[in-house]
Amino acid sequence: MLHIKYTYKYMASRIPLKYWCSQVCSRLYSNGSKIIEIGGKKYQPDGNFTNVTPSMISLTGRSLHLKDRHPVGILRDAIENKLNSTDNAFLAYNTYKPVVSTYENFDSLGFPKDHPGRSKSDTYYVNSKYLLRTHTSAHELECFAKAKSGETNKPGFLISADVYRRDEIDRTHYPVFHQMEGCRIWNRDNTAYTSNVEPGHITKMREDLKKLEQQLHQQQTKVVVEDDTSLDGNPKQNYMTDLEVDLCSKHLKRSIELVISDVFHRKLESLRKTNKDASEIPTELQVRWIKAYFPWTAPSWEIEVWWQGEWLELCGCGLVQEDVLKKAGYAPDSTISWAFGLGLDRIAMLLFEIPDIRLFWTQDERFQKQFQKGIINTFKPYSKYPSTMRDVAFWLPQTENVEKIHENDLMEIVRNAAGDLVESVKLVDEFVHPKSGKKSLCYRINYQSMDRNLTNNEINALQEEVRNELSRKYNVHLR
Repeated sequence: MLHIKYTYKYMASRIPLKYWCSQVCSRLYSNGSKIIEIGGKKYQPDGNFTNVTPSMISLTGRSLHLKDRHPVGILRDAIENKLNSTDNAFLAYNTYKPVVSTYENFDSLGFPKDHPGRSKSDTYYVNSKYLLRTHTSAHELECFAKAKSGETNKPGFLISADVYRRDEIDRTHYPVFHQMEGCRIWNRDNTAYTSNVEPGHITKMREDLKKLEQQLHQQQTKVVVEDDTSLDGNPKQNYMTDLEVDLCSKHLKRSIELVISDVFHRKLESLRKTNKDASEIPTELQVRWIKAYFPWTAPSWEIEVWWQGEWLELCGCGLVQEDVLKKAGYAPDSTISWAFGLGLDRIAMLLFEIPDIRLFWTQDERFQKQFQKGIINTFKPYSKYPSTMRDVAFWLPQTENVEKIHENDLMEIVRNAAGDLVESVKLVDEFVHPKSGKKSLCYRINYQSMDRNLTNNEINALQEEVRNELSRKYNVHLR
């Protein structure tokens, strides 16, 4: 990992070496002249694919979801514990390495070859065969296969990991975030369908559901549920019976409701301790299920919770498509499963009241010491450093043989130059010259550190680096 030091050349402007080095090293990577090492493994870069930078690689070992005193880790631990509190059915996989193959990340999940998620503007490629995973589903088939092989005797699994996507820059987006997904599996007893005896898996599903409902009833914070259980516009899979769909979907929904009741109860208890007027704090939660579409589940839903005057979407889920199960080695008609997926960072920002996602990555003790294992409390801002705006405006090249710039490409240039010293980047003007037809774009960069004041010299040097890199890489004409 690169450490923050200062070179003699940049001492006056106080630009950290890791930001300067990311510019130089990223060019070396793309030219194929330097071996890339991530997580102890070495990879040969590919000039046509490699776009991962040292600043991104330096984040691959942070594993915030494994830190029990970090909001992301506290939330992950709470969800895992609650889901396993009923029958200890889930095995947690939390230590998968971030580099996966293109097959694992895309092909095994049926992504079309022209899917936008495969593009270099969206994904960090190590080379043509490997990338930084864009979702935890890259490990899903492996976990299903482990369950099928008997490597684990648990009928469910949970996957939590850091995932990577080239994205916009603002208070709620970061190129690294954390996902959790979970699956629960029942093996069908097809022999009983020929007799008057209820199939064994149906009996088991009824028993599992009853345990969940009893536990949900005992929760201190009650959940008031709005749910359209019809399958109109949200059809079931043909291989499943109506009864199987009903029991499996109920088990899925009660599981998610149990988690929501628990984590929001912790938040409400924290509010009661710090709020003088506890009468304004709700004693129950309103949630609603919304029909949805996801490629790997059918039927599918999203769950929303009414919180602070608005409906907030928390989780997507559904009954796993049989094709996914067959790819994992299960025989046709042999297995029933549900799955869910959620973003840990977004929910943690909501529960801990974190105003800027960059705070998750700060090493400042004023942030880190505010949190304790197992407790969901409200973050207390420790400072507000001033921000400074700078605009970068440019004409796009009109020649076709020049690499076109995607907005995420510009975001990456800014991120590589200034790292977490930038709060947001926004398109503020778009203009087409009436005579020449040339197109001009203007982006506003908001420089603001979370930990210290920035000097004008420092900001000016960073801005110049952004301008120079834009011109060098995409041949734009700076204004």
